[in-house]
Amino acid sequence: MTSDALPHEVRDVVGIGFGPSNLALAIAVHEHNRRHPEQAVDALFLERQAGFGWHRGMLIDDATMQVSFLKDLVTMRDPASDFSFLCYLRDRGRLAEFINHKTMFPLRTEFHDYFEWAAARVADQVRYGAEVVSVRPVEVDGGVAHFDVAAKDAQGRISVVRARNVVIATGLKPKLPADAVPSERVWHNIELMHRVERLAGTDPHRVLVVGSGQSGAETVAELHSALPRTQVCAVFARYGYAPADDSPFANRIFDPQAVDHFHGASPEVKRMLLDYHRNTNYSVVDMDLIEELYRREYREKVTGRKRLDIRNASRVTYTRETDEAVYVTVEFLPTGETEVLECDAVVYATGFQAPDLFDLLGRAASVCERDAAGNPVVGRDYRVRTGAGVTAGVYLQGSEHSHGLTATLLSTTAVRVGEILDSILRGPVEQATEVVADVQRVAIG
Repeated sequence: MTSDALPHEVRDVVGIGFGPSNLALAIAVHEHNRRHPEQAVDALFLERQAGFGWHRGMLIDDATMQVSFLKDLVTMRDPASDFSFLCYLRDRGRLAEFINHKTMFPLRTEFHDYFEWAAARVADQVRYGAEVVSVRPVEVDGGVAHFDVAAKDAQGRISVVRARNVVIATGLKPKLPADAVPSERVWHNIELMHRVERLAGTDPHRVLVVGSGQSGAETVAELHSALPRTQVCAVFARYGYAPADDSPFANRIFDPQAVDHFHGASPEVKRMLLDYHRNTNYSVVDMDLIEELYRREYREKVTGRKRLDIRNASRVTYTRETDEAVYVTVEFLPTGETEVLECDAVVYATGFQAPDLFDLLGRAASVCERDAAGNPVVGRDYRVRTGAGVTAGVYLQGSEHSHGLTATLLSTTAVRVGEILDSILRGPVEQATEVVADVQRVAIG
């Protein structure tokens, strides 16, 4: 393993991760530089994947987005941007056909192609195949003015980029139960489309899916279609899949203004709002998919060939994997009765969790402030509050505890990156003044 010499040039921004959030920021930087070349921002984004990819394992052919195409990478920030989904459609020659389709929710595969189209246009800002391994504070005249971001390439070589600001958008990572051991037979649903063809080649007798949310329902539907001779067993604690609340009033929780409300609220109100509106995003399923799965289950009852086995009000209590199968103990909660199912594969659609910011930052975490719960203190402009004498900035995309449900979703991405870029352009002195002003307002209130 080798290391490049210390960097001589200092980038204005180094982005860690290049999913939709930092892609949107790269576009905002590109457009700013095009309009204001005299105030150009020098940005570089580091992405460990070899190319752009966003949850490729869940790009099911007929799965659609759960947010409007207007909540793309730019429209909420700048409706005139030529990076919009509509401009993508025009470039692909499908604008008229999409309008005739009369939908606000494109195919997920199409939206992924839109992301790739946009990423290719800002490729000069991205270094793929670069996995960030450390972030180190750099002292200048007794204060922390920069961060050295070290990244490893596919050959294990280390390169270092020096930054005035670091923007972290590494996305969510799959969450598995504590006792789940990933293997060829046990995996998270994020790997679905990478695994299903190989699984089909083994002619499985039974596969089991754990989870009651959108991803769980989509996984059940896809496996049921792709494996026509296989029993697909769904296990979840509810009596049925719960519909997502996408009503107009509930959707106000995803408005940009709601971020202002949430960030300024007390911890108790923040928890209340998250609990009230979890059914807009977590452990819920689109109604048309719920109805489709019910149709399939009922049809099989009529025909007498039951392949779709919905185990509601149930939970997995124990799994044991052998060379031949995974043996899963399923408990029916109302009675406590258990049954052991022999499965060829177990798929956990058990959601995602945010990575630990402080683990990622390493030594740089020492300059960041934490709240009573151990979370980073994140300002309204998404800048992590740092200690005295720190002028280098750490920005966090994906901070639900401080900015609400939209922090990890596409809904306000375009607006969020505009606010981050504005904050970076203002610089550390003005930001420090704003923090003091915020504290004074709280004290007066």
